[in-house]
Amino acid sequence: KTRTPSRPAPPRPDMSIYFAEHQPVIPPKGTVVIKEVRGYVVSSKQAEEKAGGLADCHAQSEDHWITGARRPIATPISVYKRFKKNRKSWGIDAIGTMIVEVELTNGIIGHGVSIGGEPGCFIVERHLSRFLEGQDPHNVELMWDQMYKSTVNYGRKGLPIQAISAVDLAIWDCLGKLHKCPVYKLLGGMTKQSLPIYATTADPEKAKKMGFVGAKFPLPYGPGDGDEGMRRNIQLVKEFRQQVGPDFPLMIDCYMSLNLRYAQELARRIEPYNVKWIEECLQPCDYKGYTELRSTSTCLVTCGEHEYTRYGFRKLLEEKCADLLQPDVTWCGGITEARKIVNMAAAYDIPVIPHGSSVYSYHLQFAFPNCPMAELLIMSPEADEIVPYFGGLFTDEPLPKDGHLTLPDKPGFGVTLDKENLALKRPYPEREESKLTTSMKNLKLNLEVA
Repeated sequence: KTRTPSRPAPPRPDMSIYFAEHQPVIPPKGTVVIKEVRGYVVSSKQAEEKAGGLADCHAQSEDHWITGARRPIATPISVYKRFKKNRKSWGIDAIGTMIVEVELTNGIIGHGVSIGGEPGCFIVERHLSRFLEGQDPHNVELMWDQMYKSTVNYGRKGLPIQAISAVDLAIWDCLGKLHKCPVYKLLGGMTKQSLPIYATTADPEKAKKMGFVGAKFPLPYGPGDGDEGMRRNIQLVKEFRQQVGPDFPLMIDCYMSLNLRYAQELARRIEPYNVKWIEECLQPCDYKGYTELRSTSTCLVTCGEHEYTRYGFRKLLEEKCADLLQPDVTWCGGITEARKIVNMAAAYDIPVIPHGSSVYSYHLQFAFPNCPMAELLIMSPEADEIVPYFGGLFTDEPLPKDGHLTLPDKPGFGVTLDKENLALKRPYPEREESKLTTSMKNLKLNLEVA
């Protein structure tokens, strides 16, 4: 039989749905706009450690539990003996704190933080500032879109998104102060009277005694430690379960240190000990691996701490990678992007429990129903005392009591940067006037002439 040639597809109409060009968004005369954006770092690594790590929780002294000094902590690079003993040896704290300060023309100042150090400040001051200065702070979606699309050639994940996050948080802090209300009210108000808090710690028994609703601890050993390492992992899980009793929620943080087969075996062996979830077992981009792990594990599988933007989290949701998502609000894109992630997760009936982030995540979690509780890393060196997550960064960071946290009715994120006692420096104080500000002045002149 002769085959009938297929008909060519009919020509499609012009597919653009932009029927008219969008004009630049120019704030009306008299509008309070962003006057200046500034990026700060701490003067030295020693000053950062002395202040409790600030925005980088791993910037701690050598003997702090979070470095692996008290008990080994499995990491992606601990397969190499040279970098096994202490997490600081491979530079987990190398980049350091970045503080972004946004000032409005009426004098209001807001602050956002992330990990970014001087490279992050360079991105903020030399690149992102052109989209911010002269703009109405209410236009968060416009500014975020322009920042993201202008950095996509070198960004999408990692440092550029962390820089955008810090800027975005500073703008939301300004908005709350401008409207004289907490950020959570701008996001939709309260969905819970108080926020339950679980602890990430080296000592779950102490966390239980301090009133936390659950405890997560770092996995000590990974694939590079062989069968003996696996036996020691299981022995530690058994000991912790005996210490806290049969029903207190226990979780395990694997910090991207495992492969699929090891994670599956770990999940199988911890079945008798009622572990609530295993977290970040695999590399962040191993979506297929997470899907398979979740399909075989009898405990919950979580991830997302090192994922970025709605696009990364869409992949996690579409591939059914996790039972709950854990974006860090100071890394994933700030509040503007995090609220998209939370809403997207709600459509899949997936809860969101952000990693760390303190006040920046608390306001988000109060505002959305599918954020059931929050995490607090126990940042005292021996994990025996509740101290601020951000160390000495703020003078008034709220702390939980009896395992729950309430937020004060203070504008913005409700915290005050302790500038007097922080040795801050602005690495890039001199730069050209923002191109956005200049273009707006020119546009206003053109409109007046017309």
